[in-house]
Formats: sequence, structure tokens, C-alpha cells
Amino acid sequence: MRTGTRLGVDAGGVRVGLARSDAGGVLVLPIATLTRRAAGQEIAKIARMVEEYAAIEVVVGLPLGMSGEEGASAANARRYAGAIAAAVDVPVRLVDERLSSVSAHQLLQDAGRRERHHRPVVDQVAATVILEQALEQERRTGEPPGELVKEHG
Repeated sequence: MRTGTRLGVDAGGVRVGLARSDAGGVLVLPIATLTRRAAGQEIAKIARMVEEYAAIEVVVGLPLGMSGEEGASAANARRYAGAIAAAVDVPVRLVDERLSSVSAHQLLQDAGRRERHHRPVVDQVAATVILEQALEQERRTGEPPGELVKEHG
């Protein structure tokens, strides 16, 4: 297992949830929910967080269908990961995030949070789930998780 902080990103259509790990990859914490802007100004905030936390990589959730096929949401996540890759000097990886939002809602419900109060934090919790799954995959395989995003342009 590599050491170093990672950022997890749940790139929704309206909001972007962010989480970070500790340097040992043991603890994952939700850190922010950003509103997506047409011009992508929130990408600059993500780049600043990469620097602030001295992250060694960014893990972006890739929303695949239950069959494993990619649809419009996956294409959107790929574009978003490419934009992040262009803005940061660390690797950006796409990881399968099937059911991360479902898991996030379930975790919030189990914690006693009423569903109408999920919206402000569910994206952060989904980012936490995505990052935890990526770290677990790396622990199991000894390899960096997911698919490396190439910088476009």
C-alpha cells in the first residue's frame, strides 16, 4: 500500500462531493460539497485542496450501470476527471462507483439522519465510500486502483 493522502471525488450533475484519506490510507473523512459551475470554477478549488492536503492522487467515481456498461453519467465523470487531471500535478484515477450514492444514503439513514437532511452531505459521504472502496482495492491487489486518466491537450 502506497503512503500518502488521497482525495475522493463524487462528481454529480449539480454537486461535487469531496473526501480525503489520511496518509496511511486507513481513515477517510468527508471534507466538502461544491456546487458545479458551468465554467468549472470548482475545479480550481479541487486543485487547491490537492495542494493543501499534499495529496498523491485524486480518485473520481465512475458511475457504471449494474451491467457494467457506461452511460451518460459515466461519460460526464470521464470528462470531469479529465478536467481535474489538467488542473493538478498528481495522478487522477477513475474507479467503479456502482451503488456509492445508495450506500451513502443508507449510511446516513443508519446514523439517524432524516432523508430530507441528506442532500447537503450525501455527495461527501458518496465521495467517502468511493475513496474507501479504492483504498480497499489497493490493499487487496497491491496496485493503484481503477483506471489512470490521461491529461487531455
